[in-house]
Amino acid sequence: MPSLYETLRADIVTAMKARDSVATTSLRTADAAIKRAAMDGNKEIDDALTLATLRKAVKNLTDAKAEFAKGGRADLVAANETEIALLSKYLPASLDPVRLEALVLETIKTTGAQSKKEMGKVIGALKQHPDAGLIDFGAVSKLIQTKLP
Repeated sequence: MPSLYETLRADIVTAMKARDSVATTSLRTADAAIKRAAMDGNKEIDDALTLATLRKAVKNLTDAKAEFAKGGRADLVAANETEIALLSKYLPASLDPVRLEALVLETIKTTGAQSKKEMGKVIGALKQHPDAGLIDFGAVSKLIQTKLP
């Protein structure tokens, strides 16, 4: 079974052959970001690095989309939505909110965290969880803050 990165590279070739300039540009940008992350971290390109880089790209695009919407730039909002949809197909589905909340509460209990100062313990434990690849840690951070005094 090909790795996530190999699938992305194959999709670049497919997009180029189809003369789909939007997909080609988006996927090439993601490919460059993955290569840069690998070089910066002196790591091999694997599924974990690919996922982390793609998640970061989707988050940045989502943030930019919100700013474009505030500025009344519907053209840029639409372009970002297209790119987000294109990159999101490489990301696994996130945990559903009910399961995520249960996991956070369970982790708070097992780590014994008593206050927001101990959020790091909870996040560290969640990163060791088998479902860590499905967790959006930005959203989890906000959730943990609401659960700890």
